[in-house]
Amino acid sequence: MLGFSKSNNIMKAKFPDESKTIQTDIVLPSDTNSLDNLFGGELLARMDKVASIAAVKHSENVVVTASINNVSFGEPVPNGSILTIEAKVSRAFRTSMEVFIDVWKQNKTDKKKVKVNEAIYTFVAVNQRGKPVKVPLIIPQSELEQKRYDAALRRRQLSLVLAGKMDPSEATELKAIFD
Repeated sequence: MLGFSKSNNIMKAKFPDESKTIQTDIVLPSDTNSLDNLFGGELLARMDKVASIAAVKHSENVVVTASINNVSFGEPVPNGSILTIEAKVSRAFRTSMEVFIDVWKQNKTDKKKVKVNEAIYTFVAVNQRGKPVKVPLIIPQSELEQKRYDAALRRRQLSLVLAGKMDPSEATELKAIFD
């Protein structure tokens, strides 16, 4: 599905798989800390790049990282590991997109992938002057995509309440958790 038709200015919704971006790379000695494991900051940078590409694919615009909402480091990634990072847009709002990232490691001699990390980044689509622009909505297809889509609204409402940009009484999805 095209996200934006320039001829009639109608923005069409997209599926999460249309933004899916996968990067597979090897962990080298220059990427590691004194314990011979991947630096956490190196992993954050790699995730930011992959997630930003997913956001660009979805929005068809330049994007900027607005926040890193959650990062869960599961286990170390040793030197020589094969690292796979997969990102796709889990929900789109007016100008922002939440991108969910899954990270796996693989031993060079074993085909079994082990999930070691997941993260949630938020991006804002901007024009060439740096002003926010509208993005297409998302239509989840799988059960996991629907779960991440629904949770994204709760995370957004929580962020807005904590930032003082939304009155807690308006955070209907958050309130529903406790009702």
